[in-house]
Parts: sequence; C-alpha cells; structure tokens
Amino acid sequence: MTRSEAAPKRPYSGEKKSLAAILALEDGRYFVGTGFGAIGTTVGELVFNTSIIGYQEILTDPSYAGQIITLTYPEIGNYGTNDEDVESAKIHARGLVVKHLSRSFSSWRGQSSLENFLLRHNVVGINGVDTRAITRHIRDKGAMRCALSSQGHSAQELVKMACDSALMVGADFTADVTTSKPYKFGSGKFNVAVMDFGIKTNILKQLSHHDLALNVYPANTKAKEILRNKPDGIFLSNGPGDPAACQGIIEEVKEIIAGGLPIFGICLGHQLLSIALGAQTYKLKFGHRGGNQPVKDLLTGKVEITCQNHGFAVDSSSMPDTMALTHVNLNDKSVEGFTHRALPIFGVQYHPEASPGPHDSNYLFQRFYDFIQASKVK
Repeated sequence: MTRSEAAPKRPYSGEKKSLAAILALEDGRYFVGTGFGAIGTTVGELVFNTSIIGYQEILTDPSYAGQIITLTYPEIGNYGTNDEDVESAKIHARGLVVKHLSRSFSSWRGQSSLENFLLRHNVVGINGVDTRAITRHIRDKGAMRCALSSQGHSAQELVKMACDSALMVGADFTADVTTSKPYKFGSGKFNVAVMDFGIKTNILKQLSHHDLALNVYPANTKAKEILRNKPDGIFLSNGPGDPAACQGIIEEVKEIIAGGLPIFGICLGHQLLSIALGAQTYKLKFGHRGGNQPVKDLLTGKVEITCQNHGFAVDSSSMPDTMALTHVNLNDKSVEGFTHRALPIFGVQYHPEASPGPHDSNYLFQRFYDFIQASKVK
C-alpha cells in the first residue's frame, strides 16, 4: 500500500450552517448557490481558471489581486490544503467560485480543509453554481466585474455593486502585493536583483535552484539603488493589474535597461519590459488562466504546454524592430515571448515555474543563467 493510499479520509472541521450566496455580474446575470469560507460581500473582476489541481497555489498567487476566480474543474477541495503549497503569505483573490466543494479531504499532505483555509484568510466563496455556464458566459461576453455575497443582498443590489466597482483597466495593484522591504533569497554563483511586483514563491525557488543569489526589492525601488549594488542580472516578476498603469515603474525599468545588464521578465514583468522598450499592451477579452495553454517557440519550432495567468498582452504590431517575437499563443496568436536583438534581454508572458502546471518551459531559467554567464565573459 502506498503512502497516499493509506491516508485517512479526514472530515471537514468547523462546518457551519449553510448560507445562501449570490454571484451577480455587471451585465445583470446572476447565480445562486451556497456560501462557504468567510461570510461577507466582495467585488472584483470575474475570471476563470482551467487547471484541474492547484487551487491553493492559485488563490495565493498575487497576480489574482482584484479578481474573483471561477474554477472550471467541478470537484474542488478534495485534497485539502497545507502550509507548503502557497505562492505567498495570503490569499490575494477576492473570492472563489466552485461547482462542488468537497466537505472532506484525503491526502497524506493535507492539513486543513479548503473551507477553513478561506475562513482563515477571510475570503468569501460560493459553492453549487454552474461553473460551466459562468465560464461560457465570460468566454462569450468577456471578463467583467461582479459582486459575491453571503450576507443576504439581493441580486439587483449586487449587480449595482458590480457596476459601481473599479475597472481592471487602469488599475495598479503592485503596491498592494509587493514586499515592504528588501530581502535576500537563496545563494548562488551570480547575484540577481529581483523587482517584486507580486512574485510567486516558486519563481524565487526556481531562480535559486539555477545557482542565482537573489536580492528582492519592493516594486517602487529606484533603478539607481538597484544598479548601485552592482547585480549580475535583473529579474522582473509577475504581478496583477494593468501594466500601462504602472508608469512610475516603467520609467525605472527604462533606466535599468540602459545599464546593459541581462534582464528576464515574466508575465507583468514581461509586459513592463516590453512597454519600456517601446511596445504597447491591451486587455484580452477573457485572459489566459490555467495549466494547459499551448505556446509555440518560434526559435525551435517546438510547442510547449504552459501555465498562465494574465488578462493583458503585448500588441505584436506595436513592437519596435529591436524586439524579436520568440513565442506565440496557438489559441489566439497573441504574444507569449520576445528577445532583444542587441541586448541580453528577454521575457515571456507565461509562467515557466509552473506551480501548478507542466514543466515544459523550465529551460527559461537556465537561459537566464546562460545570459548572465555570457555577459561576465565579455
């Protein structure tokens, strides 16, 4: 018998009387279900994620700040939660929408139920709604604002709350998710300055595993301070919100580019780097979120199955001649990666650390290391 087979099925603890909950969209459509997690009311942009596993990593990914997540996989919570599978110290999503919440969990790694995890972080959830219908609606109409409540508000009241809430376009959440002060992570042959716009823990782990010592800086750190410490390379992290709204950060990235160091950007970092180089971004209709996104590497011709979480993309037609397109999304042909034609700079829109998700793109961390090593030889 394997360890996982021997794991006892654990009952849900802390169960309370079920409360009615309503999820209402800004276009007037609404869904009635059962509340779980915290009792409350929340607003945000409603998005969907197609991953089969990884709900704990998804909830704690800072890139979901300002959003309410619909999980398309119907059975959620069956393996519980633990203290290890987190991408940050808290849940950044504003709410969770599921088809069926498992009231018990079975895993040798499980420590607590998903219900209790949401309770601990004061996050509202809704269970028992048609997530397939919600996903089809968002896919057809586009991601939109919504309100979720288990406090007895009417659907009409929640629709108004959704319409009155802030738009994602123009929103800068980096100050909400970045570190409050610089810190060090790992050890290695080369020193890398990490600009934290909402970085995932597993990105730090992957960089560290590739023999890189990391100095992590808050999002508002000035380029002069970073360059004064003479790093061997610069990493621009993932994060939430509209990249075009981060004008102060973009100006600092321009100054960092002028320093001539190797630079690697992921997700929001890739977008900010692209804007600093002269490209523009736009909002996708419903974004790319999940662990099954096909991306073609134009340099090798290979197709990678990637993990993604973003609602904005770089406009390929706006890319200057200095930027060479390296990766494209096979579903909608959107930009997934680029490299600079003259400088040791590259970025990808997806998540090569893939937590959760496939590991097809892990080679990009080694590519960053190789860029740094090559720059030291010159």
